[in-house]
Amino acid sequence: MYQLTLPDFTRDEFLRDYWQQKPVVIRGGFSDFQNPLSADELAGLATMEQVESRLVSFVNGQWQAEFGPFSSFEHLGKKNWSLVVQAVDHFCEPAAKLIEPFRFVPNWRLDDLMVSFATPGGGVGPHIDLYDVFICQGSGKRHWRVGNRGEYREFAAHEALLHVDPFEAIIDVELQPGDILYIPPGFPHEGITLETSMSFSVGFRTQSRMNLFSALADHLIDRDIANELIEDPGRPLSTAPGEINNTDYQLIKQQFTQVLADDALMRAFIGSHLSQAKHELDRCEEELGGYTRGDVSQILQQATEPGVVQPAYCLHRLGGLRAFYFSDILASGVCYINGEPYPFDINIAPVIKLLCDQVTVSPQELAPWCENEHFIDFITEQINAGYWYFA
Repeated sequence: MYQLTLPDFTRDEFLRDYWQQKPVVIRGGFSDFQNPLSADELAGLATMEQVESRLVSFVNGQWQAEFGPFSSFEHLGKKNWSLVVQAVDHFCEPAAKLIEPFRFVPNWRLDDLMVSFATPGGGVGPHIDLYDVFICQGSGKRHWRVGNRGEYREFAAHEALLHVDPFEAIIDVELQPGDILYIPPGFPHEGITLETSMSFSVGFRTQSRMNLFSALADHLIDRDIANELIEDPGRPLSTAPGEINNTDYQLIKQQFTQVLADDALMRAFIGSHLSQAKHELDRCEEELGGYTRGDVSQILQQATEPGVVQPAYCLHRLGGLRAFYFSDILASGVCYINGEPYPFDINIAPVIKLLCDQVTVSPQELAPWCENEHFIDFITEQINAGYWYFA
């Protein structure tokens, strides 16, 4: 497990003074940092169809970019290129552990873990991101420049690369292994590799009002709800047929506000929408549906037996799986997992909270529930869906 050290401020002070406000360098944020996966393992992920990856290079004054999957990297040479792989937390359990120190930001804000391998001179160019990111330097060294938030002209350096004009740096540093650079949305930045290196970016993202309303519309359409028509009995005589008067404007506006004011509808939408995985989940197809209720009950019983090697019976959440609950209605018996509502018996609400809050639940934490029929039913369904598994 990675231990995050904040030498100059507490987590509370970071959220108060830096989060979404200004960038900051955290020297030695991870002591004795070791890459959670090798460059060869990252390259192996980039050969997979379900993994999102990019190769970016700068050759003869020209930017080039192409999307994976890739079959070979031998033609690229020894400098001026980088491989970027998204959602590595979905496919590599050791790498996913790098997210854990940043859980002081709620899970619904998490985007993914992006990993890059770069040769000397490699980078993706000066650009602006619309998300918060903690860039953790792994092996090697990288030079980073970050500008202040402001109005910058963006342009396509390549059809797959959006860059910004040159900017004046407010941060100009060389990151060593274990150093972390936090950058909020809207700050231009550029990283150039000084020696062959790997970096690990833990990203947090929100959504625009446009995206949320678009997703809400899809939710209403898919479920065929909110079909009520405007009703206006007792309408007064209109003397200006071309006018939308203020009374009618308010009547139309109520169609929107009534949806937003419907707590049950909005919770169902928000829970389902935010829990939907952003990238494909790496479920083990061979094991889907392969557990009976008796199998799971036996494993849970074995987990609490004296002398058992306990780590083997930890219950793990699949990398990238999103599972949420609303704290004020958890006791009503519903949580949201990978875009779907899952009802449960209200008596197992405490362990459902554990499943949503923690990536790993220990045998000791499972012990009070190992004979609970409602929990066995629930977790058997989840294991058979490939969402949780025993180590």
